[in-house]
Amino acid sequence: MSQYILPVDATYFDGPEADDKLHTPDPVRDHKRDGGGTVFTARGIVNLGCTFFLVAVMLALFVAYPVLTTFLKPPLSYMGGFNLGGINATGQVPDIPGNWGLIDKDTPADLKTKVDYVTGQTWKLVFSDEFNVEGRTFYPGDDPYWEAVDLHYWATGNKEWYDPEAVMTRNGSLEITLTDKPNHGLNFTGGMMSTWNKFCFTGGLVEASVMLPGFNNIHGLWPAIWAMGNLGRAGYGASLDGTWPYTYDACDVGTAPNQTLNGLPVAALTDNDQYNDGALSYQPGQRLSRCTCPGESHPGPQHENGDYVGRGAPEIDMFEAQIGGSAGAEHGAVSQSGQWAPFNYQYSWLNSSDNLIIGDVTKSKLNSYKGGVYQQATSVVTKTNQDAYEFSGQQYSVYGFQYKPGVGDAYIGWITDGQLAWTLRQPGVGPDPISEISDRPIPGEPMYLIMNLGISENFGFVDYDNLVFPSTLRVDWIRVYQDPNAINIGCDPDGFPTQAYIETYKDAYYNADLTTWVDDYKQQIPKNRFMGDC
Repeated sequence: MSQYILPVDATYFDGPEADDKLHTPDPVRDHKRDGGGTVFTARGIVNLGCTFFLVAVMLALFVAYPVLTTFLKPPLSYMGGFNLGGINATGQVPDIPGNWGLIDKDTPADLKTKVDYVTGQTWKLVFSDEFNVEGRTFYPGDDPYWEAVDLHYWATGNKEWYDPEAVMTRNGSLEITLTDKPNHGLNFTGGMMSTWNKFCFTGGLVEASVMLPGFNNIHGLWPAIWAMGNLGRAGYGASLDGTWPYTYDACDVGTAPNQTLNGLPVAALTDNDQYNDGALSYQPGQRLSRCTCPGESHPGPQHENGDYVGRGAPEIDMFEAQIGGSAGAEHGAVSQSGQWAPFNYQYSWLNSSDNLIIGDVTKSKLNSYKGGVYQQATSVVTKTNQDAYEFSGQQYSVYGFQYKPGVGDAYIGWITDGQLAWTLRQPGVGPDPISEISDRPIPGEPMYLIMNLGISENFGFVDYDNLVFPSTLRVDWIRVYQDPNAINIGCDPDGFPTQAYIETYKDAYYNADLTTWVDDYKQQIPKNRFMGDC
């Protein structure tokens, strides 16, 4: 047998082979075999159909689906807000595991609606905090709605340093504790926290269940729950300079420094604040006024005629607790107030029976304090539940305020011990022809909540010998209700935006060492048409 697979005889190498027909052209033969056919075979149709199907799927997935999603999806919820980002104006709403919603999961179902105190309508719960979670702290970043500050509240001459360590939850309540522990060169340590730029509301009812600190007859502690417009941050002086406590939308002398121009009106120069040479106002003027010249820095918006809307940081005090009564017959009380700028002549608002409505004259009386060169106050002092104190009964009592923004039928009503204590109708802070100012609206600014406990001789006599330390303000819960037809929560609403302005002047809102707008922060006051600046 040969060891080769090829034929031994090489003469056969060039001979015909069996597969020669496959690669030897024959036009006649090939035409007969291939001519007259069609490409539209069943196999061809299947191949083309599969190709078209794949192309259609790709177009639907990467072209049609994104377009349809853009135009047909429902609008995103702003969680009750009325501008980008809803409640916190950042464009994001956090989804955090746990009890972090606007409405606390521990709020009883039957308290998610409430009959309001003034109109008798049923209102809807929009925010609540029951403070039931043990050990909550409120350092920056700890909580989505509340933040405790770390600063000296110098503007009111406070004797304590506000420290976040003084604020926490314990035994189902928020506790703000004042101690005689030295802090930053001051003799006391207290606490203040707020929802600034995190939760704000415009109009509605806010209530809190409170045990006041200390005894019901020892002077000196200054606990308070209050609200302020978001354009001013409590404790940050530069943000408040020329904004607090303005609520004003007119272009006249009410916007001017000291409420005067060229020595007029004369009423602004004499017979007002006895401790300041009779002057009416030492305010620098309304920084964000209706008189602001076109093109100047202003948060907006604008009226139809092009005027800016007058803006500010008004204040409504749910309560500031104090000790009332005569010597030897002292008792606990609260002052419940609105703070205003510009001012009436001699700080005398129009407290007629139509505008000042007191629920029980045996418990409440008009506050003798009406204001001074930095603020005007509409205030009533009401006797409290004498058992709702830390060292006197240890009960809780409900305080609050309810308000409707605007002019005309607008109002603020204050609640003490679960009862309507007094009501201010807006005409009470209407125009004053003597000081030549116009209406001061019930605040339309987005308002944030503040709670604090401090000590200051500016607020009244301090009985250092008999005060007990530590003393603690306790809040069992706080809730905000609104008319279901007028829900308005958020710190950056369209009608009163704040976010862009705060971002532009961020240092004024985050640096507590900047106490004034011009001298410290080195900013310009916008030009004012009434002052002849335009």
